Amino acid sequence: MLAYSTGEPDHIDSPQAVRAGSKRMPRKNVLENRLRKQAVIHLEYRIRIAVPKVPDIGRITIGSGSFVQYDYLIVASGATHSYFGNETWESDAPGLKSIENAIEIRRRIMLAFEDAERNAWDTCITETVNFTIIGGGPTGVELAGAIRDISTFILKHEYRFIDPAACKVLLLEGSPRILAHYPDELSRKTDGQLRKLGVEVHTNTRVTQVERDSVWIGAVRLPSTVTLWAAGVGASPLGKCFRDTHRSGAVVVNEFLNPKGYSDIFVCGDLAHFDQDGKRVAGVAQLAMQMGKHAAKVIAEDALGRPRTAFRYFDKGDMATIGRHRAGADVRWPFTTRLSGYPAWLAWLLIHLFLLAGFRNRASVFLSWRLTYLSRSQAAGLIMEEPKGSNVDRR
Repeated sequence: MLAYSTGEPDHIDSPQAVRAGSKRMPRKNVLENRLRKQAVIHLEYRIRIAVPKVPDIGRITIGSGSFVQYDYLIVASGATHSYFGNETWESDAPGLKSIENAIEIRRRIMLAFEDAERNAWDTCITETVNFTIIGGGPTGVELAGAIRDISTFILKHEYRFIDPAACKVLLLEGSPRILAHYPDELSRKTDGQLRKLGVEVHTNTRVTQVERDSVWIGAVRLPSTVTLWAAGVGASPLGKCFRDTHRSGAVVVNEFLNPKGYSDIFVCGDLAHFDQDGKRVAGVAQLAMQMGKHAAKVIAEDALGRPRTAFRYFDKGDMATIGRHRAGADVRWPFTTRLSGYPAWLAWLLIHLFLLAGFRNRASVFLSWRLTYLSRSQAAGLIMEEPKGSNVDRR
């Protein structure tokens, strides 16, 4: 039996989450795409791995004590947010790792404008709406661009007393440049595109405290209506079930993607710490997909009695979207080139459409994007929130 674990049921890649949160892709399409790629068995987050009591037969404990036996187990529970020991910041600065995170981020963005409109109505004073994104990696760059798109194009004619385009979007990065793992030229061009879009980029800036309405840089306080976290990524807590782990919490795997002491368990994706040519391979979507395929290949080799093939990651490049007509791409396959601006943005769209599962899904999303592009309109911006203490008569 092949058991497959997705530590968080709603874990998706950041670009899909950004599009869902900014209303660029209907939630149904993201969910359908993810569900089509589910494997044989879905094991929930409370999974625990037990040492096999019978040779060549493993079992895992689920929930309150029931067991599932397996011949091979693929663990791909992904990553979660890492606040570098400041976990209390999470409530004031949510991260983006799931559909639910994306919906919550959209709720905060929309409520920020709604509150500003109401205050302007009541007091005749217009206050600046400040958005602060902590972390200048691909997720932070995409969030900054998405918020700028929403405020400049989507909400342009939605309010009477405030101008959404007048909001401030700050991107704070602790290292000397954004997109630190990208080539320097591409990082520099992305920085320039963000600034042209109206995003304030601050590098060499380390956040020391996050509060409900502000962010602290040492002794400097920055007002922040909405703060979003895109700075740290940690492995799923499921990695604690294994003995050999990296300080980040990721499970150290060998050339066959097996953790130490388990030849019948494969760890893939963000949960795996895999070194190649003396360096750790970054946890990106293409790595997870290649690992999954290789794990299946190794299982087939075992079944046929063939020697196992060592895994080697094939880097096809990196991409990050910034906003409408803006993106950056470091392409390494099928040819080598670096793109920025409109060509990179178009390539980003085509690649993500291609990676969706099923022709119907691709066609639906393509038509939705085309309508959005031509009309610059979006679906209803619903603010999803549980009513608290509401006395509305629902009869």
